[in-house]
Formats: sequence, structure tokens, C-alpha cells
Amino acid sequence: MQLDKFSDYALRILIALSVSKEGRVSASSIAQRYGLSRHHIAKVASELVRGGYVASDRGRGGGLRLARPASDISIGAVLRMIMADDPVVECFGSAPNCAILPACGLRGPLTQAKEAFFVVLDGYSLRDVSQNRTALAELLGTP
Repeated sequence: MQLDKFSDYALRILIALSVSKEGRVSASSIAQRYGLSRHHIAKVASELVRGGYVASDRGRGGGLRLARPASDISIGAVLRMIMADDPVVECFGSAPNCAILPACGLRGPLTQAKEAFFVVLDGYSLRDVSQNRTALAELLGTP
């Protein structure tokens, strides 16, 4: 399995928020720290807010923050939510175009493989993947 940019950015946002000592971080600040587009980060952050992983506070002193403790955020659950509609191969999509689809036996094994990918990641929390908080904060330039 390969993560797309949207999934990658979602994990980066969560890691940045988990190591932030500021409490709230703006999408612009996260984008700048990673050298990414603010528009892309804001779009991904909106999806994380919708999923209940991130809270967004408007106004002065606002920004993004984790909506729950890092130990309660499963990497597998986040990726399941983000990648829910992403087909592993074309035949899983909304308009399959494969000559062997009616007789192909790959759908079952590929479905199992995708689920196995998520099951492994279910064993890791955001806290687990951001344990080296000091080094991560330094690399992201956070106070």
C-alpha cells in the first residue's frame, strides 16, 4: 500500500499538533514548517476536523489543536477515514474497466491485504509515532 499526499499530510498535521507546546497551531504555520501549500494543509485539516481528530478554533488565539489525547488517536483509524474511498486497484473503483473482472480472483486477496495494512496501523497511536517530541519539535521549528 502506498499513502497518497492527502493521507501523508493528515499524519504530518497530527504529528505537528501532538508535539506543539503552543496548544493551538495555525494551518499556515504547519504549512510553513513542512514547506507545503497552506491551501492543501487547510483542506486536509478540515477533513481531520470532520473526523473528530482535530478541533479548529476561530478568531484571535485560534488555530488547530488535537480534539483528543494523542494516545487515543489510532493511526489506522485516521487512515481508514482518510482513505475510505481510495480503491486499491481500478476494479474497486466506481467505474471498473478491466476485461477479466468477471472471473478475476484478486478482489478478495486485495481486500484482505488492505485490511491487514490498517490492522497493523491500528496498533499504533499518535502518541506512539510522536514519542521523540523534542527532536520532532526542533525539526518543525516549534518552541
